[in-house]
Amino acid sequence: MRRRRDHAVDAAARHEAEQAAAGLARHLEAGGALAPVPAPGLALEPGETAYADVVCGMARFYPTDVVYQQGAGYFEAHPTFGRQWVPNARLDTRRRQQAEAEAQAQWRDHTTARVVLTSDGLRINPAGGPADWLPFDHVLLSGISVAAARHELMLSYSVCAPLLLTGPAAPWLSIAIQRLSPSAPAQDK
Repeated sequence: MRRRRDHAVDAAARHEAEQAAAGLARHLEAGGALAPVPAPGLALEPGETAYADVVCGMARFYPTDVVYQQGAGYFEAHPTFGRQWVPNARLDTRRRQQAEAEAQAQWRDHTTARVVLTSDGLRINPAGGPADWLPFDHVLLSGISVAAARHELMLSYSVCAPLLLTGPAAPWLSIAIQRLSPSAPAQDK
């Protein structure tokens, strides 16, 4: 029963988010502009304007170093030579393969974050981290990929790892970012 209710709430939130994004698109196509909003706790640069202050899920896409414990084995009590270490090459190989697979480029550092969309770019403050804001400027944006059905927005930048924003605000943000950064072509999934 609870699952059905949660699914209904999710469906309603999804529909509301899609309606908000569609409404923004219509408003902008009709010649409208984004409305400024306050962004308490964020020091904006002179001439910078905030247009959204939302909470989203976020992740980054990058590989890591291959790290694993080598030298797997066990001690064996040999009748002639006594207790000795016997290496286990199969376990070492399995550990190395698992570490290599985990080190491949993938979405990492999943967390929630406060996201402020400004005229200059996104300003992101991940939850649980320091009060420093991570800047993602529109001029460095090289691509936008939108999966509206899953409420995902993937942003590619020329100088850093791609950024994934998820949640009900993602479709609206995708429309607004495309307006503020017309040089980045959008791709729907």
